[in-house]
Amino acid sequence: MTKLSVNINKIATIRNARGGNTPNVVQVAIDCERFGANGITVHPRPDERHITTQDVYDLKEVVTTEFNIEGYPDERYMRLIEDTLPAQATLVPDPPHVLTSNAGWDTVKHHDLLAELVKEFRGLGVRSSIFVDTNPIHIEYAAKCGVDRIELYTGPFAEEFSLDRVKAIESYIFAAELARSLGLEINAGHDLSLENLKFFKQSIPWLAEVSIGHALISDALYLGLENTIQRYKLLLED
Repeated sequence: MTKLSVNINKIATIRNARGGNTPNVVQVAIDCERFGANGITVHPRPDERHITTQDVYDLKEVVTTEFNIEGYPDERYMRLIEDTLPAQATLVPDPPHVLTSNAGWDTVKHHDLLAELVKEFRGLGVRSSIFVDTNPIHIEYAAKCGVDRIELYTGPFAEEFSLDRVKAIESYIFAAELARSLGLEINAGHDLSLENLKFFKQSIPWLAEVSIGHALISDALYLGLENTIQRYKLLLED
């Protein structure tokens, strides 16, 4: 079964809007796992507009499933990986001024950097993942970097889903089949939701993991966190 990793950035966004510790990010992570999440994802950006550096250290102490830390590989990010040794480090090519992750790596242009980072992660015993689009060349060069997994950027799929779902998924199926043939495991994330997740999973049944935050937390405002997590997990069943 494809694993569901819950991205709790939005919980931290709500907390930071008021200050203090409500909602409690650590407790929410514990509850997400208790409600069935297979992992917890965070993306600690340099401006700490949601997940803070301290959050990462605090979460490391309580997450019992898979801890996935996303981010741009600056000095701060690399120090967090070395200090906390998460299950997975997901490299995302977003500079500090970007609102949210909106593109994959150009793995050709950044091949040497990515290969060195992957080698470093492997030495730490941390699984590596590179955020990529469906460009076959970028997937081929991700494999050449020696990465364990790719995470397919699903923003374009989500945008086109309501217009033509078959067309929207075509490049993702090809990309996933190529990645699998190259020995890569496949994650996916960005704007996956209760509306489009089942179709995505059925189209690429060998998905290893999806990372979902914005839609899931938004749904939880209406449905409750436990019910929402269970609904997403149901869509991921084989």
